[in-house]
Amino acid sequence: MRLDKYISQSTTMTRSQAKKTIAQGRISSSSTTIRNSAYQVSDNETINFDGKPISVRGLRYIMLNKPSNFICSTIDEQLPSVFNLITVEKREQLFIAGRLDADTTGLTLITDDGQWSHKITSPRKKCAKRYRVELAEPLADNAVALFNEGIQLKSENQPCLPATLETISETKALLTISEGKYHQVKRMFAAIGSHVIALHREQIGEIELDTALAQGEWRYLTPQEVSSIA
Repeated sequence: MRLDKYISQSTTMTRSQAKKTIAQGRISSSSTTIRNSAYQVSDNETINFDGKPISVRGLRYIMLNKPSNFICSTIDEQLPSVFNLITVEKREQLFIAGRLDADTTGLTLITDDGQWSHKITSPRKKCAKRYRVELAEPLADNAVALFNEGIQLKSENQPCLPATLETISETKALLTISEGKYHQVKRMFAAIGSHVIALHREQIGEIELDTALAQGEWRYLTPQEVSSIA
């Protein structure tokens, strides 16, 4: 890895700030000052900043209990970004693995690991997501069968993959899908004549939303949770 990149990933400095720091002679390896930003840092090499060792920050995996009226975007738009809720360094290097609508709450996974995120979002991986759904009116008697067969959405050539619908009451249900089409859950219920009034994501793959997290709170995933996405 280039030295300037190594420093930017080990500190709060940007690449341009790292280059200035290198030029100032504040970076060394084995007591030898390095002034070349393109210097290649080898494995197991110790890099020092003002005489103190630094190391590249590891990949990050975050679970957020998303509240309503926040958007899954890296910047504020009409509503604030969920990234306002997370207090970590180099926040701009993070991205969302599976977005939620502004009015949808619940489990949101945030990372800087592109390959791990791809396992969640790629249609080929068929990563299951479970939602708690509240409807304006009682479900149709044949709703479970319709979801199991595959709901046909408007403007789509192919029906959705079979989904598992578990009824909780006349107007509440759990829905597990393995796709991520635009507004998919709301559109699926609309296709059978139901209107979603509240939507909450509880699970992605084997990762369940931590019930200890209040809305707007977050924590890092455990190693077991990270490795469960395969």
